[in-house]
Amino acid sequence: MKIAHCIASIDKNAGGTTTAVYDILKAECHYMELELYTLKTEDPISLEDIGNLVFFLAYPTFLDYSVSLNKMLMRSEADLFHGHAVWNLPMHQMAEIARKRKKIYILSIHGMLESWSLQQSKWKKKLALTLYQHKDLKKAACLHATATSEAKAIRALGYTNPIAVIPNGISTEEYPLKEYPENQQSRKILFLSRIHPKKGIEILIESWKKIPVYLKKDWHIEIVGNGDVDYVQRLKDLIKQENLQDTIHITGPRFGIEKIKTYHSADLFVLPTYSENFGMVIAEALSCGVPVITTKGAPWWDLEEKKCGQWIDVGVEYLVMALEEMMQKTDEERAAMGRVGRQLVEEKYSINSVSLKFVQLYGWLLNKNEKPDFVV
Repeated sequence: MKIAHCIASIDKNAGGTTTAVYDILKAECHYMELELYTLKTEDPISLEDIGNLVFFLAYPTFLDYSVSLNKMLMRSEADLFHGHAVWNLPMHQMAEIARKRKKIYILSIHGMLESWSLQQSKWKKKLALTLYQHKDLKKAACLHATATSEAKAIRALGYTNPIAVIPNGISTEEYPLKEYPENQQSRKILFLSRIHPKKGIEILIESWKKIPVYLKKDWHIEIVGNGDVDYVQRLKDLIKQENLQDTIHITGPRFGIEKIKTYHSADLFVLPTYSENFGMVIAEALSCGVPVITTKGAPWWDLEEKKCGQWIDVGVEYLVMALEEMMQKTDEERAAMGRVGRQLVEEKYSINSVSLKFVQLYGWLLNKNEKPDFVV
């Protein structure tokens, strides 16, 4: 069995979808031959440690449409095409060529049909739906959602295709459990993600302003990531305007070992997002043993069920309450929550268990094997 994955970008700055695809490739390569088709970017992630993978790099032209991608996909010997994300022309090219060649194709949605996402660049998306996106989705042999909530959002739009509900997976060996120092003098709240309006960073800043001074005396916030230069500057201006520049710091993105060190230096991870189909950074933080606060904009009810964090409504008042509760816990209590979070990731979100579900899904679509129980 040979599978061709297609994604518009594997640039380091492209966000969680790139990380998710990298992890899928690294796990799937043990079970099958793989191809990866993507566009050339300035700073791509390295794929050298993935065996059994043939990598095809296409050159974008107008609006990321790529003539060379068309030619490569027409020559592909893969049995099935697996595209990642929607609203971009490379995925449309993949879907169109798959239909032309009578190939089965899957589309992983990665949260891009959630209601919040649909409201962004609304008219462009309506145009895209009319021109190509609706047909590409409707004709897919299967759609992939990372959570039941995302599957429901897809169904609400009228798509009747089979939907495979498979969470994103994480290579836990790449995100080892942190050590918990004794007698800490200072503590850190970490936000690490793409710096984007949907991530709710303003909510974090406004909430921090409302935390009592005595409670945040030994705490600070580090915001790590990249984003639009103007937006990042607006956040810095807001921090200065609220006189919080001594306790909130924005830094650039970190990768590899520096990213792991950043997780390990945190006592609490916060992602106050408006909308998230999964939230790879949440899985990464939990794997490192850091308790998490995130919102019901992300499908992480496990945090409450397993008592390794808090899953709250979106908004300043809810985040203030959650921060106050978590900050008042002892270091030992937060460490215990972090260890439970690590156990949760190992049991439910390990990339090995996730990749086996994709193997099962491909076998069902290609060989008419028994329908998996995670397909609805």
